[in-house]
Amino acid sequence: MPKKVKHRKWHKLAGMSGRKASRMTKVSFGSFGLKSLEKKWITSRQIESARKVIVQFIRKAGKIWIRIFPDKPVTAKSAEVPMGSGKGVVDHYVAVVKPGTIMFEMDGIPENKAKEAMKLASYKLPVKTKFVRR
Repeated sequence: MPKKVKHRKWHKLAGMSGRKASRMTKVSFGSFGLKSLEKKWITSRQIESARKVIVQFIRKAGKIWIRIFPDKPVTAKSAEVPMGSGKGVVDHYVAVVKPGTIMFEMDGIPENKAKEAMKLASYKLPVKTKFVRR
């Protein structure tokens, strides 16, 4: 969850155009990365779940960078609320991921171990992914 936001509620389709990602498309910090192959919203819980799997697999070796941040608020109305009566309250936050976005990066471990860790993390994410190296 972001500490401070300019607008409490956002429009729904902002940032979900059909184009490929133009930023965060190269492995910048580590040697290996996990790249998205489709567009989707990734919740903060999914990001945290993938991070935990990676940390658990590589133990204390290596370093991890999380390149996406859930800054887009998603609203939800409670059950059985009639039509009208405005927009619902902020329910959770998501990160908008486009095809080609590098989501996680890793360094300091062998390639086969990094590939296995990223594979385990990809099971926790709702997008198709690809393992990439620098």
